[in-house]
Amino acid sequence: MNGTTRRRWAVVTAAAMAMAVPVTLGAAGDAGAAGSAGPAGAHSIVFARYTAAAPTEDLYAISPSGGTTVKLTHTPTVSDVMPSWSPDGKRVAFVRYGSGGAIDGIWTMNTTGSDLKAVPGTKGASDPAWSPDGKRIAYAKPVGTQHEIYVADIDGTSATRLTHTAADDLHPTWSPDGKYLAFNRADAGGHSRVMKIQLSTLAQTAVTGPSSHDSTPDWSHGNRIAFSRVDSSGFAHLYLVRPDGTGLHSITGGLFNDKNPSWSPDGSRLVFTRGGTDDADPEHLYLVRADGTALTQLTQNDSHDLEADWRP
Repeated sequence: MNGTTRRRWAVVTAAAMAMAVPVTLGAAGDAGAAGSAGPAGAHSIVFARYTAAAPTEDLYAISPSGGTTVKLTHTPTVSDVMPSWSPDGKRVAFVRYGSGGAIDGIWTMNTTGSDLKAVPGTKGASDPAWSPDGKRIAYAKPVGTQHEIYVADIDGTSATRLTHTAADDLHPTWSPDGKYLAFNRADAGGHSRVMKIQLSTLAQTAVTGPSSHDSTPDWSHGNRIAFSRVDSSGFAHLYLVRPDGTGLHSITGGLFNDKNPSWSPDGSRLVFTRGGTDDADPEHLYLVRADGTALTQLTQNDSHDLEADWRP
């Protein structure tokens, strides 16, 4: 599936069941074998990549200090996307889809890329997010023509639908205490805002305004939500906001599209994707401090590097 048509919906073939080739990330969190992708103890960043020559996506890992990327999955006829680290850093949840257009569902694997397990009941689901206690997973799943937010145990049991709207609810992210989810809600008018839902009551609160174009929120342990906003410049930039909607401000700018932010474990930095004005434009991973300083390009390949998640 090429980048122009690459959305996350795919019919799975028998090849989708192929196991990922084992590639060790390293016990201490460094991506790859010793010396291949950063110092021991680094909190590896996992992400999806595709190129013009290899238009199906695989998962890769890289140290936040840079270096060689390590390929974690090897699935030439299907795509592996939207990775999410477990809170103990021992497994990765991700979405697998094939060339036909329909999502197979959510899978998990260990840090070697092996021990692949499907999460039952998640066919068609996307945007997996592991709960802070490691016992549950939140995701978006189609219901009719819309997507709604669900939460299930990591084995797929006790699945509960949380939202019931005529809008598309996507990309859930957990509060540090596991009591809330933030997500983005896209309405029929072409707007998308960050929302918050309390799991105990299902009460929903808007975090950003109704005329926004906001997506891909990520909630930090420092109780800030990072997200991507298409602002008055016409480009997507990274913004931060408190869960109560106060303190809204941008941390990136310029004539670039910045999306899919993910917090570092200590909440001091973010990794995100920059680029992609069209399919011929490569997308690279960048790092930035939470105050908007120290912008650093992390990946250099002529590729599309997407949906990074920083290992806890």
